[in-house]
Amino acid sequence: MYFDSHAHYDSRQFDRDREELLAALPARGVECVIDPGCDGETSRLALDIAERHGYIYAAVGWHPQEWESWTEGSLDEIRALAAHPRAVAIGEIGLDYYWDKEHKELQEHMLRAQLELALELDKPVIIHDRDAHADCMAITLGYPALRGVYHCFSGSAQMARQLLEAGWYLGFDGPVTYKNARRNLEALAATPLERILIETDSPYLTPEPLRGQRNDSAKLEYVVRKIAEVKGMEPEAVARATAENARRLFNI
Repeated sequence: MYFDSHAHYDSRQFDRDREELLAALPARGVECVIDPGCDGETSRLALDIAERHGYIYAAVGWHPQEWESWTEGSLDEIRALAAHPRAVAIGEIGLDYYWDKEHKELQEHMLRAQLELALELDKPVIIHDRDAHADCMAITLGYPALRGVYHCFSGSAQMARQLLEAGWYLGFDGPVTYKNARRNLEALAATPLERILIETDSPYLTPEPLRGQRNDSAKLEYVVRKIAEVKGMEPEAVARATAENARRLFNI
């Protein structure tokens, strides 16, 4: 049974068949899912989905790409949403210099405000880090009491070791199955099983051999197989251990 620690079922790509898909996933081997919001609206949608499906939980937060909608009231909005009993983390939050290098200061302000909120509320965080490794690490490691996961980890093996030493979990998903995955696989090899979370980032990052299709949590089997191959383990043992890791981090 798989624990998908990051899937966006609030995405519009699931509007046509969301309820049918989510009703079917447990029978396809999915025992638990975390749906992270990216702003106020999607955080509320994630909570609504979690209310309707007992195996789904939500995270609430403001993604760096959503900087245009961030206001003085956004942090209070996230604080209120985080009080919901199905909200288990603050996320998806972080830095993204791939899409936007013009608003680094605002992105950093958003990230720091939400990290401090997570510490205030004693909740783990889900970190988005795209093309911003140095800044993201400098900020997050500056809060040693934080706990959380670097979602869709894309850094080097050396960066992985630094984060692991500081107590972080690392999330691995479809890219570990891609042909150009050398860097991802090096980081995966450096990460002990007890600190790995598995993810889909649905509807994105569909693993090989299904790239081009919409992703969903049942496709975790391909990620699990690759991790098992790298670690020299049976896929069932990887699925079981990563589910235990996620339950421990998110207190489920």
